[in-house]
Amino acid sequence: MERSFCDMSHEEVYELLEVLHDKYNNEEFIAADPISVPHSFTAEGDIEISGFLAATIAWGNRRMIVQSAHRMMRYMDNAPHDFVLNASEEELERLSSYVHRTFNGQDLRDFVIAMRHIIAQWGSLGRYFEGRYEELGDMRGVLAAFRRDFHSAPHDKHSEKHLSSIQRGAACKRLCMYLRWMVRHDNRGVDFGLWRKIPMSALYMPLDVHTGRMGRGMGLLGRKQDDWKAVEELTSALRGFNAEDPVRYDYSLFGVGISRLLD
Repeated sequence: MERSFCDMSHEEVYELLEVLHDKYNNEEFIAADPISVPHSFTAEGDIEISGFLAATIAWGNRRMIVQSAHRMMRYMDNAPHDFVLNASEEELERLSSYVHRTFNGQDLRDFVIAMRHIIAQWGSLGRYFEGRYEELGDMRGVLAAFRRDFHSAPHDKHSEKHLSSIQRGAACKRLCMYLRWMVRHDNRGVDFGLWRKIPMSALYMPLDVHTGRMGRGMGLLGRKQDDWKAVEELTSALRGFNAEDPVRYDYSLFGVGISRLLD
């Protein structure tokens, strides 16, 4: 039975968050999580692109997400960076049979073309995000700019539903999760920490139904909707425990729902 945390002190909540972080932020977490997809590569370009695509389809059953993302990599000859940069029209057409829930082959093709467009301008996805952050100084502005720049390449309108709009108040869970993967760095071996020009303190919590419920249960989130205002509220609360690395507690809110510590 889910326990209420309303009577816990700030220090008790902090201790619980840290215990759960330590329990889940380790290499055993990787295999069953979508982050296992970029972990199957070693080159930075492959990690960035495979990570972005895996995060893009990360909703629903985690096992199915991981399977579908690895299947997507096989469509790209398990060389996503080379495929994005150099795939011929015939090779792009091959993507048409891919499907993961509402993300279809045309969406995948549009995402490949959009990434090719951004990499041609910036050199890599990492340089794009780092450059935009250096320019804007706020990840909220970066998220808005990325969606605009991403969809500046020719695309079918259907693909727009797979990149959330912060300007419309969306929680942008999948983008926030991807940024956690690429920006966070520690000695745990899960997050990659490739983009060091973006501070971990600038990140926002990946918020979905599950983490929202856990955040409310722990007294960290009062807002009922799982939207961007809730992301800001939850992230602000977590900065009160660790201002330099608030998103470390993404592991905690994931883990709190299944941990025997709460039995």
